Amino acid sequence: MAIAKTLITYLDDKGISYDLVEHAHTATAVESAHAAHVPAHQVAKAVVLRDESGYVVSVLPANHSLEISWVNAELDRRLEMAEEKEFKALFEDCESGAVPALGEAYGIQVIWDDELQYTRDIYIEAGDHEHLIWLERKDFKKLMASLPHTIISKDEEVGSWKY
Repeated sequence: MAIAKTLITYLDDKGISYDLVEHAHTATAVESAHAAHVPAHQVAKAVVLRDESGYVVSVLPANHSLEISWVNAELDRRLEMAEEKEFKALFEDCESGAVPALGEAYGIQVIWDDELQYTRDIYIEAGDHEHLIWLERKDFKKLMASLPHTIISKDEEVGSWKY
């Protein structure tokens, strides 16, 4: 499948340059990082949350764990994890579980982790389990500029977020 058509259209409409990185089939963002030989903190994973008001895509480094309470505090919502069976309706042109970190392309609200603004290169799921999209930091920040961001995750290795 390679890159989802919605992502191609979105990136082209925004004038964003990108490359596609192929890797062996993987099930998680951390596995994708290892298979693609890129640092896990440079892979932006998407965690889909929901409440009675709708869905939110939380974007954070692959080697971090989401703190839902921090997202709820920032957005003043009562979000919880969405179930994978809900993803097909949200990301119709993506394989199950291969959720891209560009939720805005799919009309879904996004909140992203501040740590990603310090990463030189950003890689995101392309919509399948064998490809990542490579973006330069400046282009990722351009895409995320108008979206809410703060510290929403913890580094699994260290246990807390640090500058």
